[in-house]
Amino acid sequence: MPEQSLPPPDRNANDELTIVGLRAFADNYIWVLRHAGNAVVVDPGDAAPVFEHLRLSGDKLTAILVTHRHPDHAGGVSALHEKFGIPVFGPARENIPCRTHDLLGGESIAVPGLDLQFDVLDVGGHTLGHIAYYRPKILLSGDALFVLGCGRLFDGTMAQMAESIRRISALPSDTQVYCSHEYAVFNLPFALAVEPGNQRLQQRAAILKKMISENQATVPSLLGDELDTNPFLRCDVSEVARSAQTFCGRTLTNEVEIFAALREWRNTL
Repeated sequence: MPEQSLPPPDRNANDELTIVGLRAFADNYIWVLRHAGNAVVVDPGDAAPVFEHLRLSGDKLTAILVTHRHPDHAGGVSALHEKFGIPVFGPARENIPCRTHDLLGGESIAVPGLDLQFDVLDVGGHTLGHIAYYRPKILLSGDALFVLGCGRLFDGTMAQMAESIRRISALPSDTQVYCSHEYAVFNLPFALAVEPGNQRLQQRAAILKKMISENQATVPSLLGDELDTNPFLRCDVSEVARSAQTFCGRTLTNEVEIFAALREWRNTL
């Protein structure tokens, strides 16, 4: 599948990094972090787009970062590891093929080939051991956070997922969120239903609708925009709480209950 080039999140003389999104399956992104002729891939669910990128670019693959175990994120790891024998970083609590570096969250890792450090965040909920990778202005969020949405729960708890979203929300608002799916077209109607009075959301909806109609990528998104418009990051907002209570037909007493109601509501759509 063709790749989509995206602008670098930040660039200076000492830290030049570009990020390229390779499309896979129906709506996945495989992120390629490129620096000085080296490449690190994130969540390669399919090895074929990565092999094609390497052929066209001449990049040298130096590492793989995995956020969680699902096949559309880890299905291409074995083929890439077998071909290049490179390190594979992934969550210790999940079955990641060929994993060489076990991560729980809380670590700081030097990513081979990039000359850059990433902090590892525990963002369990979508899956029990889900992790994300963060450095200033970049969050590789996997399926924890999407444009106007968050991941469906498989084996984590609502409290765990709510805490993971809170942890992401505490990052600087200028963080660019590189999630692993193009889901804005699905999440936008839900966000508008939850918080129709949010003028910032109405403005963003107009922009996103135009991007979607023109088949433009809506990823990465700015965390500040998610804080202003993503209902899962706004459980402390009165209109969001009222909408969640209307959906479930009972009084909700805390933000975890509000979050859980929103997630259950989104699951019905």
